[in-house]
Amino acid sequence: MAIMKMKRLRLIAMAEDRETILRTLQRMGCVEVSEAGVEPSEEGDASGRELLQHLRDKVSRLDASGLERAREERGEAERALATLKRYAPEKGKLLQPRPDLKEGELFDQGRARQALDGAQEVNEVERRMAAIHSEQSKLLAQKDALAPWLELDLPLETQSTHQIMIQLGTLPANRPFEEGEQAVQGAGELVQLTQISADRELRYCLLVCHTSQEEGALEALKALGWSRANLRDWTGTAAENTVRLDRELEELAKELAQLEEKLASMGHLRPQLQQLADLAQVESDREESRGRLLNTSQTFYLEGWVPEENWPQLEKALEKYPCAYEAADPVREEYPDVPVKLKNNWLTRPLSMVTDMYSLPAYGTVDPNPLMAPFFILFYGMMMADMGYGLLMMAVAWVVVKRAKPEGATMRHMFPLLGLCGVSTFIWGAVTGSFFGDFLTQLVALTTGGQFALPALFSPVDDALAVLVGSLVLGLAQIFTGMGISMYRKIKRGAVMEALCGEGAWYLVFLLAGVAALTGQIKACAIAIVVLLLLTQGYGKKGIVGKLVGIGGSLYNNITGYFSDILSYSRLMALMLAGAVVAQVFNTLGSITNFLPTFILISMIGNALNFALNLLGCYVHDMRLQCLEYFKYYYEDGGKPFRPLEFKTKYYHIVKE
Repeated sequence: MAIMKMKRLRLIAMAEDRETILRTLQRMGCVEVSEAGVEPSEEGDASGRELLQHLRDKVSRLDASGLERAREERGEAERALATLKRYAPEKGKLLQPRPDLKEGELFDQGRARQALDGAQEVNEVERRMAAIHSEQSKLLAQKDALAPWLELDLPLETQSTHQIMIQLGTLPANRPFEEGEQAVQGAGELVQLTQISADRELRYCLLVCHTSQEEGALEALKALGWSRANLRDWTGTAAENTVRLDRELEELAKELAQLEEKLASMGHLRPQLQQLADLAQVESDREESRGRLLNTSQTFYLEGWVPEENWPQLEKALEKYPCAYEAADPVREEYPDVPVKLKNNWLTRPLSMVTDMYSLPAYGTVDPNPLMAPFFILFYGMMMADMGYGLLMMAVAWVVVKRAKPEGATMRHMFPLLGLCGVSTFIWGAVTGSFFGDFLTQLVALTTGGQFALPALFSPVDDALAVLVGSLVLGLAQIFTGMGISMYRKIKRGAVMEALCGEGAWYLVFLLAGVAALTGQIKACAIAIVVLLLLTQGYGKKGIVGKLVGIGGSLYNNITGYFSDILSYSRLMALMLAGAVVAQVFNTLGSITNFLPTFILISMIGNALNFALNLLGCYVHDMRLQCLEYFKYYYEDGGKPFRPLEFKTKYYHIVKE
C-alpha cells in the first residue's frame, strides 16, 4: 500500500527488432516510453562530450506516417460505427461487460482489411446521403424562390427588347399595390405594373413598359422600395420548373430511402468495425511510442519507466533479443519526472477515485489511500446513516461490479467505493435505528395502530448535541493522525526539532487542554501551555524580534487554523441530522393520507430524492474534509500518472495469449 518504486529504463537494440520489442512491451503493459534524447553534457572529458555530440548528429526520429495511417483507420471505423448507431441501432443489454477478444484475433490483418473495406463502404454511403441532403436543401430553396411566381404564365428567361422592357421585382407588402400602380402611371402611359402574388413581407410584381419610359418608371418604383428579382438563370415558367424540381426531389427521396435501407442491413459489420477501431487505437499508441525513440540506420534507443516489481519479468523478456539495457533507480533530481503508480489492496484501492480527482501524490512521498480510507468510509457512513440506503448502495455496487465489470479509470473505483460506503452506512443506520428514516415505525402505526421502533444507541434528531460532540472528536482524531504523519515524515528526513517544536508542541497543547477540562486545573495547565508555546514556536527564527514575530504568527495561524479545522467536522452531524429529518418528513406526509398505497408511494419518492441528494452531498463533503482538513498535514501533490504502453481498447477486452 504505497507508491510503487520506479526504475528508469534505457535500452539500445537492433533496428530490425524494433517493432517486435515494442509489441512485447505493449503486450506486457508495464513500460511507459518517454521522449529519448542524447544531450552533450558539460561534465566528463572532452572525448566523452565529443562522442555524445557525434551520437546526437547521427540519430533521428522516425516519420509519423504509421501514426497518421492508424489514426485515419480509427477515424474511419468510429465514423462508420456512429452511422450504424443511427441507422442500424443495436439492442444492448443493461450492465453488459465488454466481450473478450483473443490477442491473435485482434491483430488478424485479414479481418482488419475486411473491416476497413466495410467501414469505407458505410462511410461512402453516409457521404452520399449527406450529399443528397445537401441537394434536397438546395432544391427546396429553389422551390421557395419560385413559389411566388407560380401564377406567372411567362417564361422566366424572357428578355427585354430594344422597345419593350420586362422586369420582375418586389415591393414592400406594407404599401398598397395601388400606390405602385399610380407611381408608374405617373411616369407615362406605356407602363403596366401587375401583381403576381403577395405574402406578409413582399409583393411580387411584373413590370412591362416602353423603353422610352423605363427610367421614369424605375425611379418611381425605387422610391417605393422596388427590388429586382434574380431569376435570370431559369428557363421555362415557374410552374414548369417547380414540376421539374418536385420530380428531382422525388428521385432523391427514393435514393435516400434505398441508402437508409442498405445501412440498416449493414448492422452485421458492427463487431468487425469495433475490432478495427480497437486495433487502430492499439497501433496508434504503439506508433506514438515509436516516435519517441532515437534511431540510426542499424539501432534504436529507448528510454522509459518501469515499476521495480515488473523489472524481473521485463528483463527476462528482453534477454531474447541482442540488446543492451539498464534499469536504474531515479535520483532525487529526477523525481518530478518520475510517473506515479499506486499499489493498494481491495480496501484502499477504491479511494484512488478521490486521489485521482484531487491530484496524484508526488513521487517519493506518501500514498494517501491507506491513510484516508478508514476516515473516508467511516465519515460517509456517518453522514448517510440509514440501513435502507446502505443496502441499496451495497446492492447496486455488487450488481454493477459482478455484471458490468467496469474497467474505466473512474468506474472501476466508483462502485467498489460505493459498496464500502454502503457497509458503513448500514452499520451507522443500525446504530441510529434508521431504515428509510422511520419508515417501519410509520408502517406499523398505519397498518396495526401499534407502536414500533428499531433499537438504537442514539438518535440524530433527539441527541443532536451528542452527535455534534462526537463529530468534533472524530475530526480531532483525524487531525491528530495527520499531525502524526507529518511528524514522522519530518523525523525521517532528519528535521527532529522542527517536528517536536511544530506538531509535537501542539500535541502537548491539546493534551494539556484536555487535562484542564477533566481535572479543573485550568490555571496550571494554561501556564504550562504558554511556557510551552513560548519555548517552541520561535524555532527557526533569528534574533529576539524574529522569534517574537514567529511566536505571534504561529499562535494566530495555529489557533485559528486548528479551531476552524475541527469545527469543519460539524458537517458530519449536520448531514446526518438533515438526512434523518428529510426522511421522517416524507414518511409523515405519506402517513397523513391514512392509506397504505399512498403512504408507500410518497415515502418511496421522498426517500429516493433524499437518497440521491445525500449520495452526492456526502461524497462532496467527505472529500472536502479529506482534501482540505487532512491532506494539508502530509500530502504533496503534483504526481504524473503512470501511462504504460499497453492494450487500451474501447470495445473489447483483450485476452492475451
